[in-house]
Amino acid sequence: MKKSSFYLLATLACAVMFTLVETSWSVEEKTAPLVLPTERQIEWAEQELGVLIHFDMPTYVPNYNWRKFGSHPDPSVFNPTQLDTDQWIKAAKDMGARYAILVAKHCSGFSLWPTKAHEYSIKNSPWKNGKGDIVADFVASCNKMGIKPGLYASTSANGYCWVSNPGKVQPGAKITQQEYNKIVETQLTELWSQYGDLFEVWFDGGVLPVSEGGADVGKLLKKYQPDAIAFQGPETHPNLIRWVGNEKGFAPDPCWSTAAATTRADGTIQIAGMGGSPDGKIWCPGEADLPLRHNSSFQGGWFWHAGQDHRLFTVDDMMNKYLCSVGRNTNMLVGIVIDNRGLVPDADVKRLREFGDRIRRDFQTPLAVTHGKGNEIALSLPHEKAVHYIVIQEDIAQGERVRAFRVEWDLGQGWQTIFRGQSIGHKRIIPVNGQHPNKIRIIVEQSHNQAIIKKFAAY
Repeated sequence: MKKSSFYLLATLACAVMFTLVETSWSVEEKTAPLVLPTERQIEWAEQELGVLIHFDMPTYVPNYNWRKFGSHPDPSVFNPTQLDTDQWIKAAKDMGARYAILVAKHCSGFSLWPTKAHEYSIKNSPWKNGKGDIVADFVASCNKMGIKPGLYASTSANGYCWVSNPGKVQPGAKITQQEYNKIVETQLTELWSQYGDLFEVWFDGGVLPVSEGGADVGKLLKKYQPDAIAFQGPETHPNLIRWVGNEKGFAPDPCWSTAAATTRADGTIQIAGMGGSPDGKIWCPGEADLPLRHNSSFQGGWFWHAGQDHRLFTVDDMMNKYLCSVGRNTNMLVGIVIDNRGLVPDADVKRLREFGDRIRRDFQTPLAVTHGKGNEIALSLPHEKAVHYIVIQEDIAQGERVRAFRVEWDLGQGWQTIFRGQSIGHKRIIPVNGQHPNKIRIIVEQSHNQAIIKKFAAY
């Protein structure tokens, strides 16, 4: 995970109202078929908020560098005496998360379940005398609390096995590439066959294709978890999602659900141009991952470190990131750290709850809401109420049709353009300045076939 800072300019770009000069777009009706999402991809988009839980050797050995091969800490240091996965999932649920992804194996190679692939796992730790299984506990807590479970199943980095991105065994290793591929196949088979249906699987750094010497991950995914969403998964998988190019929670604008290809990036370098394409042939919407702690914190904010509770993003910070992720047609995936006790730190629990309360306060009850088809949809408003957000959603089951649009409102002196955009997709949130319009309308300037607006609302 890379280090980065929170830029005020990017925050302001999401938080202010835009007034742009009108252009001469015309609605373009096409009859060519659109790329459509699968049912699982639609379900995934509707979740909107998830968490990504990190817990690995850096929690106990902060100076450990997994790329210094052969220096991996002994399993005996891993002993979370108060571990409580119910506490993790409750904290996620308080934020409003609807799915949770556990990093079952991060870059060290230490595995949070008793894998048969090698000895570097929870089975050789003092926790529960080597009889515990954190993955099983995590999935059980998710199921109990109504949260959809997922697993981070990276194949691209493994310090214990001397493997670095994009999943290749490095010189000096005691195993061959073929032997590592067998470890990958064994571990993914265990994770995908022993813990029930998974909502999402994560491949940080993508998947080394078979043609380049990698394991046949696509075959295993098809066999054991054919319905799972796959972040940066093999291109043959039907339920793909992609990275947005940074770990700050800022999706590009526009951010289309379709793209020419999925991604194979490890998050260590920010990548521009990740907004997809309205003419892309693959439905693979973006997922915006970000840590709850500042990106300049220990391990990029993804892992706990003593004395860094003050490095949490503020609620205002998180709200701006929400507007720039969920509000730009992506899901927001918030990184949660686990401390050396095996718990989400108290300060983080509080911040997650505060952030969730803000979302619920701002978006629980619309002032007015409508839907419709075509080039113009209007919404009448109670004049005494101030408008702070406008929310637009397409019916993505029918494809991402809108290619350009503008939003106007009437403050009693005629229509005024307040926003211009390109993509809408599952959800577009437009923050505005709290004035009291009589009416708001969306004008579709360009579309691929007739626009279908599932929801047009003011808050």
